[in-house]
Amino acid sequence: QVQLVESGGGLVQPGGSLRLSCAVSGFTFSRYTMSWYRQAPGKERELVAAITSGGGRTNYADSVKGRFTISRDNAKNMVYLQMNSLKPEDTAAYYCNAELRAGTVSLHDYWGQGTQVTVSS
Repeated sequence: QVQLVESGGGLVQPGGSLRLSCAVSGFTFSRYTMSWYRQAPGKERELVAAITSGGGRTNYADSVKGRFTISRDNAKNMVYLQMNSLKPEDTAAYYCNAELRAGTVSLHDYWGQGTQVTVSS
């Protein structure tokens, strides 16, 4: 049974930090590109950060570059998103995504249920 379980969300003041975690089970984690997406009310879901299966490459949305860091631990089947210098516009539901790729072709993906991040004073 495939499971992606996010944790670590919550309420934080502007300028604060949070670390999101995503625990994965039910598939071969080390073969999957892992990403964090977010969706704010009334907006489309957007890619925040992604990391390749081996962890060698990452990419970030321009809006979070220099503030967020994605990482993974293939031994523990975990992916993380360290979020620093949080802003009110970072408020959203954050989702973990696992994608199996063949080159540039996406074969299939899985989603977590999401964790809410609220940045407010």
